[in-house]
Amino acid sequence: MTPTVHYCNLHCTFCWRAHSGDKPDLKWRETPSAAWDEPEQIVEECTRAQLKLLTGYKGNPSTDKWKLREAQKPRHVAISLTGEPTLYPELSELIRLFQKRRFTTFLVSNGTIPDALFKLSEEPTQLYVSLCAYDEQSFLRTCRPQFPEAWTKLIETLSLLRTLKCPTVLRLTLARHLNLAHPESYAGLIEKANPTYIEPKAYMHVGFSRLRLGYENMPSHAEIRGFAQALAEETGYNILDEAPDSRVVLLSRLEKAIMLT
Repeated sequence: MTPTVHYCNLHCTFCWRAHSGDKPDLKWRETPSAAWDEPEQIVEECTRAQLKLLTGYKGNPSTDKWKLREAQKPRHVAISLTGEPTLYPELSELIRLFQKRRFTTFLVSNGTIPDALFKLSEEPTQLYVSLCAYDEQSFLRTCRPQFPEAWTKLIETLSLLRTLKCPTVLRLTLARHLNLAHPESYAGLIEKANPTYIEPKAYMHVGFSRLRLGYENMPSHAEIRGFAQALAEETGYNILDEAPDSRVVLLSRLEKAIMLT
């Protein structure tokens, strides 16, 4: 789910969502200007919407009844669907309300609003920060920030990430001929953050990203695995797991991933 459907301060070339300006007749204000929904309303309505999505499975004879019963009581929320969630001014309260209902909370951010992240009164169960460039020029080319000093803000987030108590992840969405390069430079940025996990993953040629990148920009799993191995050698992290179908690899200094329940 997301509290910021229409709003993001980056226009990442690999993003599946529509960006204002992707087409001549597709334009809107990408910076927040309207009144925000209340956290209580968001929690109630997104839970209700999730249950509504499951309605059709009740009449399907092939449905696993045990899984359907389990799905009626959601326990995990990924605040990551679209937009940049740290633009939402009541993010702390939103996380608190989910956790009050015994949800695990996975927050995914582009890291360009460090004040919003490090003033959270409630930390998420796990925090993902996108790191999709190896230097400022590749960041401007790949992530196309919509405000000045975005790279400086991201570096500030990386430097502060190690102060958080929750597990942290640096997620690298990598596209061939764009940012799938220079693992040694990524390693220097990773060292600043000292995250619990590193997650290099392939760009997928889906959604509106097809207006900006070609099919040839989508790396194979072998390429991602090779890049992950290079990162492991540069950082001292170990490869814990991989999912070839999703073209993603998980690295950590831990011997095994932390199980969050």
